[in-house]
Amino acid sequence: MATGALDGPVPETSGGQRVLDLMDKAIGLQTPLVQKNIARARQRNPQATPDQVIRNLERMYVSTLAGTGAAVGGAAAAPGVGTGIALALSAGEVLSSLELSALFALSIAEVHGVPIDELERRRTIVMGIMLGGSGSATITKVAERTGQHWGRQIVAKVPIETLRQINKILGKHFITKYGTKQGIIVLGRVAPFGVGALIGGGANAGLAALAVRASRRAFGPAPTTWPNQVQPSLPMSEKTSD
Repeated sequence: MATGALDGPVPETSGGQRVLDLMDKAIGLQTPLVQKNIARARQRNPQATPDQVIRNLERMYVSTLAGTGAAVGGAAAAPGVGTGIALALSAGEVLSSLELSALFALSIAEVHGVPIDELERRRTIVMGIMLGGSGSATITKVAERTGQHWGRQIVAKVPIETLRQINKILGKHFITKYGTKQGIIVLGRVAPFGVGALIGGGANAGLAALAVRASRRAFGPAPTTWPNQVQPSLPMSEKTSD
């Protein structure tokens, strides 16, 4: 991508704004669940290291997102389910995939001790990871900083006003790239005879794998010790209800 493309105006559409609204909704719904998500990843082994827990979070994210896509694709092939209903199911699954991606990105940030207490920081983390390489290029360019692991070096340290500028550009890229990818995937899921399940599950697994790689680049090696705010296990009520 040419450097100038980062600064060029991108016309905002109602559909594009809806994508950003869904992203903000997903972030708002999932932020309170970050600690629980980390606790679940530690449940079987409370003594697990941060690196082990991050690997568990990655596996949980990939398998859950792939399963969600396959379920919607499979529903499209069920007898009596028309294309209109299948498209409606896929539209609802877009929010679910955003929620899963937001939860994953924010959970990884929390394990690394990166603050997620402000909305602009959460937006940068989620969009930066979901956009992959283009996201990291935008963040480092606007923040005027170089070096590895932007998740730790930039998001946790740059002023909020700078993050707002970053997020404005990331938002434009997010509308273009994520909206286009989801549109292709949604159409693929409504394919008949079970093909939609294969496309939906495979496409979601691919998106999840890209996000996993982006998160590793964003944050680098796992910390050797746990941040004080991360709890080692689920409350008893959670353990007994599963």
